[in-house]
Amino acid sequence: MKTFLKILLTALAVVVLATILPGITVTGYVTAIIVAVVISLLNMFVRPLLIFFTLPATIVTLGLFLFVINAVIILLADRLVDGFAVSGFFTALLFSVLLSIFRSALFSLLKENKKSINN
Repeated sequence: MKTFLKILLTALAVVVLATILPGITVTGYVTAIIVAVVISLLNMFVRPLLIFFTLPATIVTLGLFLFVINAVIILLADRLVDGFAVSGFFTALLFSVLLSIFRSALFSLLKENKKSINN
């Protein structure tokens, strides 16, 4: 249930960012849910491989290369999902940074609600 809720919150963040940022288009809510699932799967399987193979660049840039990896994940999701379009690399970079911020804020609200229910 928690994973399903996180995917829905990520889809909500994708829809909000698509309306705010120029260069990002999402055709509908179902597409946003599919984008959230694809991004989650890419983060689970592809991102660790990219981090491993680009470890020297990540170390030299003191971790800033991870932003590039996040943008590549967004561009891969663009290629895999019909109805989701990203206009370029820098748009994907900004989208990935803002998506991370939105997700952390939404997930922290989810954790606070859980704490208040248990106490």
